[in-house]
Amino acid sequence: MAKTCGSTAHPPPGHGGGGMTSVQGSNGLLWFVAHTRPRCEKKLLQFCERDGLAATLPCYRAVHKYRGKTVVFQKPLFPGYVFLQLAIEQRARILQCDHLANLLEVADQELFIHQLEQVLRALEADCEIRLAPTIGEGMRVKITSGPLRGIEGWVEQRHGMSTVLLRLDFIGQAAAVKMEATDLELI
Repeated sequence: MAKTCGSTAHPPPGHGGGGMTSVQGSNGLLWFVAHTRPRCEKKLLQFCERDGLAATLPCYRAVHKYRGKTVVFQKPLFPGYVFLQLAIEQRARILQCDHLANLLEVADQELFIHQLEQVLRALEADCEIRLAPTIGEGMRVKITSGPLRGIEGWVEQRHGMSTVLLRLDFIGQAAAVKMEATDLELI
């Protein structure tokens, strides 16, 4: 079963047990991408569970240490998105949900199913998987957590998937600090 934040919704048809026989599957449902309101992914997942709608929210484990205490969170792999499998007549119901910003149609159902299965398999295998941030060299960013929270700077260099060398300019002088890309947001 797919790893989901909070509780588990219906997995994609055929997931974990072989290939798909048709794009819609035997249940006649189509895949949609729900673009959620900020930080409403888990709420939309709960809404779908209450209404019996098939939803998938891929999540990864994030470990944070606070004052000597270690806390494990389940964070959405694709912030702002939940993947839904709906019959055409169910679209009206999901569009009434307060947690939804937009419902996007999936043009290539077969490709989408294949790619979603790949991501879910990687999560089930406990591979370290994260969304690759679109933060690149020369971009202006703001630090979102830690002791430097709120400070703005420019990305000097990327080191792999997660580490960013950030240039902070003070009084005409520059200081460079290494940061995790997940602790930065684009300005």
